[in-house]
Amino acid sequence: MKAIVVQEEKDGYPLVWQEVESPSYGPNEVLVDIYASALNRADLSQRRGKYPPPPGASDIMGLEMAGVIAAVGARVTNWQVGDRVCALLPGGGYAEQVNVPADMLMPIPDNWSFEQAAALPEVFFTAYLNLFMEGSLEPGETVLIHGGASGVGTAGIQLAHQAGCRVLITAGADEKLAACRDLGADLTINYKEEDFVERIRTYTNNAGVDLILDMVGADYFERNLNLLNPYGRLVFISTLSGAKTELDIRKLMGKRLRLIGSVLRARPLTEKVAIKERLMAQFWPSLLDGSIKTIIDSVYPIEKTEEAHHYMAENKNIGKIILKVRG
Repeated sequence: MKAIVVQEEKDGYPLVWQEVESPSYGPNEVLVDIYASALNRADLSQRRGKYPPPPGASDIMGLEMAGVIAAVGARVTNWQVGDRVCALLPGGGYAEQVNVPADMLMPIPDNWSFEQAAALPEVFFTAYLNLFMEGSLEPGETVLIHGGASGVGTAGIQLAHQAGCRVLITAGADEKLAACRDLGADLTINYKEEDFVERIRTYTNNAGVDLILDMVGADYFERNLNLLNPYGRLVFISTLSGAKTELDIRKLMGKRLRLIGSVLRARPLTEKVAIKERLMAQFWPSLLDGSIKTIIDSVYPIEKTEEAHHYMAENKNIGKIILKVRG
């Protein structure tokens, strides 16, 4: 089969679509012919050797895929060859085939394209995990999502809005703010032009927020703490501005705050399956009827993955960047 390979010995770590060894699959796994995959910021880090795959995972980039089952393991009984499926992956999505534990598969709705399905797993798993499982978001609460126009942000806005929460977001361009409002955000803030703390204080009558989903890290830390209500939760899912900062522990104590660090890729399979099952139980009907949808910014042929990476690095996308593998 072919896959995207990083040429680590060359400047810029260029990407090449070339022949590699085909994956094997175990008795509890299926082999999938991939039709579409998608980009995640983790891919940019992995490309440069800064985010290695978990032990035992493929060293090929790609954390999600949509395709058709080509073969099933001996113990797999609930899936068959020809089924259209999508799944979260620990790696291996930038390729023509991948092996997937059967318990991680989700069916692709009949009226969905492979591209739509490939935009689902990573961002909706991440948003659901960190809003509802880690962040304990409840109906009626106020949540602030930084990076609202990102893949995780566009998923999180919809999930929180559907759950009956007030959703506030930050983003860096007017078109991104408009897209977030269309998805259900109640307040959108251009962080390049406004102080998000002051804007939120005014909007909430100094009430603050109950939960913050943060991918920025150090630069926003103090301001995030100041915005949180008593018993508020701050969930870190990335550290784009840096990972080290100072903490006044008394502020945590006085407001009874919770700081939560979270990752998805390195979690054991059992935890990922639990996330999938809870997400589907709560929100699958809304995905099927279209009240929640995957958001696609652009689609690139897999041979142009290099261009897709450059586009993501420029931070221009609203929603997911898709790689079309076949079909």
